[in-house]
Amino acid sequence: MKYRILLLLVLVGLTTNAQVKKWTLEECVIYAVENNLTIEQFALDLETAKIDKSDAVGNLLPNLNGSASVSSNTGFSINPTNNLPTNQTAFNVNGGFSSNVTLFDGLRNVKQLQRAEMNAIASQYRLDDLKDDIRLNVANAYLQVVSNIEQVKVFKAQFAVTEQDLERTKELVESGVVPRGDLLEIEATAATQEQQIVNGESLVTIAKVNLAQLLQITDYENFDIADEDFDVPPSDILSNSAKSIFAKAMEFRNDIKLSEANVALAEKDLEISKGAYLPTIGAFFNYGTRYSDVTQLPDPVTGVPFTPSFTDQLWIFDGISYGAQLSVPIFNGWSTRNNVKRSKISLERTKLQFEQDKLALEATVQQAYVDVTTFRKAYEAAQKTQEARRLAYEYAKERYDVGLMNAFDFQQAQARVDNAEADVIRTKYDYIFRLKILEFYFGIPISLD
Repeated sequence: MKYRILLLLVLVGLTTNAQVKKWTLEECVIYAVENNLTIEQFALDLETAKIDKSDAVGNLLPNLNGSASVSSNTGFSINPTNNLPTNQTAFNVNGGFSSNVTLFDGLRNVKQLQRAEMNAIASQYRLDDLKDDIRLNVANAYLQVVSNIEQVKVFKAQFAVTEQDLERTKELVESGVVPRGDLLEIEATAATQEQQIVNGESLVTIAKVNLAQLLQITDYENFDIADEDFDVPPSDILSNSAKSIFAKAMEFRNDIKLSEANVALAEKDLEISKGAYLPTIGAFFNYGTRYSDVTQLPDPVTGVPFTPSFTDQLWIFDGISYGAQLSVPIFNGWSTRNNVKRSKISLERTKLQFEQDKLALEATVQQAYVDVTTFRKAYEAAQKTQEARRLAYEYAKERYDVGLMNAFDFQQAQARVDNAEADVIRTKYDYIFRLKILEFYFGIPISLD
């Protein structure tokens, strides 16, 4: 029975391991955009901007307020019917409605609505810009994982070759063909390669954790990426000049749109602050009625005073008032003038920031363009170096096999091949990522297909 339970647990563990999700680059990018906490915070900012727009619409509409009060007076009071002093206990009810609307306030209410609409658009640009940054960061982290995995594969393949050389050298030492020092040299190389494998696997784990953290996934043990071996994708992005790529980026980059929107917002703020120089015109409408149990009215037929009913008093004593009011700013301690000055300074600041953002984008595109060219050449040079090191290694191996080269020189040749292969992998993924960055600035979505 115990063995059956143990077997069941093993099978469950194997099934669980088999179901570990393997994440592709596209899945990582989509998941990061949909689940990033900072994006969720920016999305809430966008919702707040939409509420601000609703507030601005409400400011254009008349308000409506109702009021009601119930009171009882004992002792000295004023009779609400004749406004004469009385010592009667009185029960009073008052109620009414009031409405106010701003007809003109220097068009500030209209411009506040326009500003709220513009701010909602700017918030959307801010959110989209953050998503762009996250896509780039996830792609870079993903490629780093793949690069580290490939390097570990190379280390293991090199170690397998060294193990074969180690077994062969042992036989030659035992037969007295080569000195024991050659065996010790190869054993040292094997130990070094084992250490490379351990360090490489550690770097793979760290890279996966970094990627998982970008995705805000905490189950690091079960996080893994799909088994993908990316080749350098075909691209004609370098057929475009850096200047044309920059011009294209200016058309769609969300950070530039956000910076431009901030200038428009500052211009609108200046218009709003200037509106305080102008008069404000408003209109009002009030309706009110009341009831009091001490009310005395003469009977229209007999002339005898009587107290009308609650309903009758509400109709008898109701009334309305309406009108308009004008407020002209004459002097307010220079607050309006100073607010206008502050708005002008803010506008100049946003204009300068816009120009700075354009310069930064141009510098980034130029750097990305140079990086693609540089890393492509580095990758091509690494490939040539790898081929040359491989030929040199094969030649060294032939000499070593016939005893014309000692083990130390032979292992040096192999080490140079190992380094060349590692450089190929590193420069390959550096080139791929820089290529994708430049394409991204040209409006091409991130994809390694």
